[in-house]
Amino acid sequence: MQIHKFMKQQVISVPDTATAREAAVLFATHRIGTLPVVNAQQKLIGILYMRDLLRLVMPGFIELMEDFDFVLGDFGDYEEQEPSPEVEARPVRELMETAVSVTADSGLLRAFALIVNHNLTDLPVVDQNGRLVGIASHVDIGAALLERWHGNIPAS
Repeated sequence: MQIHKFMKQQVISVPDTATAREAAVLFATHRIGTLPVVNAQQKLIGILYMRDLLRLVMPGFIELMEDFDFVLGDFGDYEEQEPSPEVEARPVRELMETAVSVTADSGLLRAFALIVNHNLTDLPVVDQNGRLVGIASHVDIGAALLERWHGNIPAS
């Protein structure tokens, strides 16, 4: 079973020329947590996660703490913190990570192994030229693999 049969073909991506603010709008509008970053030729050149943007405004002590159970309620004024204009203007290409991806003809088990080994929730799918053609979530891939347990999908 190949990933292209189970991926989403309507992918929300962000150009490498976009700003952090433009990426934030895409995350919030589409309620997604992963944005593939593409160049002018639609080639996948990186990945941006919502958590990467949120860390830009997160108080520094958050990274140092392992246990938040002692906090009752919220974090006070930190809850209302907004990014500075400088943060909002940062280019996506400065914030993105290296993308882990598969080609459209990759098998589901390979795709799932990448998701597990890299602790991903979504996996971009590219064509043989590196152009973004889809995205598959861990649920898309896992459900397709589990359906074989019932015999609903013939192994191919």
